[in-house]
Amino acid sequence: MKENKWLDYLDAITDLSLIKGEPEWMTNFRQEALKKASELPLPHIDRVKFHRWPLFDVAPIADANLDAGNVAAFDAMKDNPVVVQQGTWTVFEQLPIELAEQGVIFTDLFTAIQEYPELVQEYYMTKAVQMDEDQLTALHVAFMNSGLFLYVPKNVVIKEPIEALFMQEGSLAQHFFKHVLIVADEHSEFSYLERFQTTGEELQKASGNIIVEVIAKAGAKVKYAAVDQLGENVTAYMNRRGYILRDAFVDWAIGVMNDGNIVADFDSDLVGNGAHAEVKIVAISSGKQIQGIDTRVTNKAPHTIGHILQHGVIRERGTLTFNGIGHILKNAKGADAQQESRVLMLSDKARGDANPILLIDEHEVTAGHAASVGRVDPEEMYYLMSRGLRKEEAERLVIRGFLGSVLTAIPVESVRKELVSVIEGKLEV
Repeated sequence: MKENKWLDYLDAITDLSLIKGEPEWMTNFRQEALKKASELPLPHIDRVKFHRWPLFDVAPIADANLDAGNVAAFDAMKDNPVVVQQGTWTVFEQLPIELAEQGVIFTDLFTAIQEYPELVQEYYMTKAVQMDEDQLTALHVAFMNSGLFLYVPKNVVIKEPIEALFMQEGSLAQHFFKHVLIVADEHSEFSYLERFQTTGEELQKASGNIIVEVIAKAGAKVKYAAVDQLGENVTAYMNRRGYILRDAFVDWAIGVMNDGNIVADFDSDLVGNGAHAEVKIVAISSGKQIQGIDTRVTNKAPHTIGHILQHGVIRERGTLTFNGIGHILKNAKGADAQQESRVLMLSDKARGDANPILLIDEHEVTAGHAASVGRVDPEEMYYLMSRGLRKEEAERLVIRGFLGSVLTAIPVESVRKELVSVIEGKLEV
């Protein structure tokens, strides 16, 4: 029998659960996950070799103390719902009273576990992502040290954006295992924007394991946007999963702008009749960075729609892999699965891959894919430079045009503008 090295942490995670004030079911869940970890395989990401990456550095277990001087100031906040977390601490939380009176819950995960235990237990790692899917999901449950819970009740429509800022404190050698649980009850509607950032100087190497679960119940509409900017010190696994029920719609817009090595699963399970997911991703790899992104839509019910649109740019010696997977299961008649993955390489030493996969187990469906990997057209560059632009300026214009088709498809204007700003910063030489 395979030796379970993780059992050495059993007392430590039990103590952590006690410190966090978790109920017995959560403590037991952590212990069960730790015991299963060594028995489970790592997730499979086509064409990405990440098995020796430092994804398993989980010391120290205890909360690290933050120097108050390192915590960002939030003096000029808007009136919309906002949560700000730095490391394992929640440093700012704001929910307008009218939303609280309607039953909206927006708080850190540990507070939610204490105050709404039945609600959290119903959805935490039970619908979208299962604890025992693989070794990384099990370790996430065991060592999860921060998180967020958002619940929007039935028929509640929120017009202002809901925002979350998650800062990884780079000066601390502490694992960054964060869980975001979003539950959109029947016929609710809202926009959610999250940002991941690394802060601090003299960055310490850290492992990240981030899981986001979005449960969209019947008729719900969720516009989910994320801008990922983890530092080069963070090697991370990121798993975002939608569990989408009858006639519900989740519109994903994700900017993968990290500086470290990242392996990611961005998945949508279309569980109910008429469920719909639109997935839009822009990514940039540079330096010697490796980013592997698995984007999957699984049509499990009739008349479901799943579309994937992802464009990526690679500079210098960077590596970027897009795996686009459309899977139509048996009995999902009338389903539609479409995908487009394109990669633009700006260097002879860049490495890119766009790998389309269609798995069709039913008749009377619609499916298609487009994929390309290529370099900047020399004639296009020559034309721009002949008009007086420097090479760097011409290159940036080409990149803007290449990513523009994805950015213009993002429905929330503020998210589009923010992503453009982040992309400009990422392209600065």
